[in-house]
Amino acid sequence: MASLRATGLIAALLAVASAANAGDREAREWLERMSEALATRNYEGRFFHMRDSRRESMRIYHRVDKGKVTERLVALDGSGREIIRNQTEVVCYLPDRRTVLVEKRTDDNTLLAAVPAYNEELEAHYNIERGPFTKALGRRTQVINVTPRDQFRYGYRLWLDDETAMPLKSQLCDRDGNVIEQILFAELNFRDRIPADSLKPSVSGEGFRWIRQDVQPQLAAGQVAGWGVIRLPAGFRLTAWRIQLIAGSKVPVQHLVYSDGLASVSVFIEPTDPQAAPLSGLAKVGAAFAFSRAMDGHQVTAVGEVPPATLEAIAAGVTKDEAARSGPTPATPVPPAASQPNHHPAGPPPPQQ
Repeated sequence: MASLRATGLIAALLAVASAANAGDREAREWLERMSEALATRNYEGRFFHMRDSRRESMRIYHRVDKGKVTERLVALDGSGREIIRNQTEVVCYLPDRRTVLVEKRTDDNTLLAAVPAYNEELEAHYNIERGPFTKALGRRTQVINVTPRDQFRYGYRLWLDDETAMPLKSQLCDRDGNVIEQILFAELNFRDRIPADSLKPSVSGEGFRWIRQDVQPQLAAGQVAGWGVIRLPAGFRLTAWRIQLIAGSKVPVQHLVYSDGLASVSVFIEPTDPQAAPLSGLAKVGAAFAFSRAMDGHQVTAVGEVPPATLEAIAAGVTKDEAARSGPTPATPVPPAASQPNHHPAGPPPPQQ
């Protein structure tokens, strides 16, 4: 399933380096303008989502009405997949599987893939610089480079519309600048108003199997059901955690999200199935990686669009020690979204070797 990315705000902000030059300040201002444009403007358009050798054509509708945002994403390449995100839920219609997935919404990010959300903490772990002015979709654009400062995260190249700061093109890149995935708008239209009917699914879902990713009440602050991660890569911290029931699992799965403000890793912990061999090692899952290990009768799986070394380090640090449970209270939750390339599945994905 194509998955579109989101990352949430970190609770505490680090000070921006005082030696930052004017160009860096302007680059930050561009990202701030981009985040505001994505959140506040009415627009609809068609874009390509590309990763590996695959290319998928998508249409997006983004509607803001009295401060409330609703989005609809439609796959144009045959599957008929649609994703609708309103104020409370994310609903993914899968006509080719006659299935509808529903989960609660707890973030404010866009459904667009490969577009980073900006916050002031990023510069501790990413270098943000302006590139040249160039063209995309026939418009003048400012290139912004977001480059990781270490081996634990990926970077971005963004082509932002000179007039609106909307991302007309975005690339997720490794440290050597190689493109991992990208989006490229073929058409983008700004509207004074997006009709409500544009946000309705084209399929009713009648007769489909509906799967609701039920989330159980969270535990006391700072207590993640006895599990946590120690020795995290620099900058990563716990931003969300939950105990949830997922399709195909008979027992609740513990789900922890670690983020540096841009990159995000989901950690899933569930009791080992005695009738199945435990998963172990690295697997490719679409544009993301998954790293699995068995521990104390449990299966631990770390998933994210980050370098494999990051997943291995986080999975290796999973523990039931008190040290892992005494960290800061989780910040605003960042939910998984099986429908977004920039987020992570609502449960451990099947490894694809």
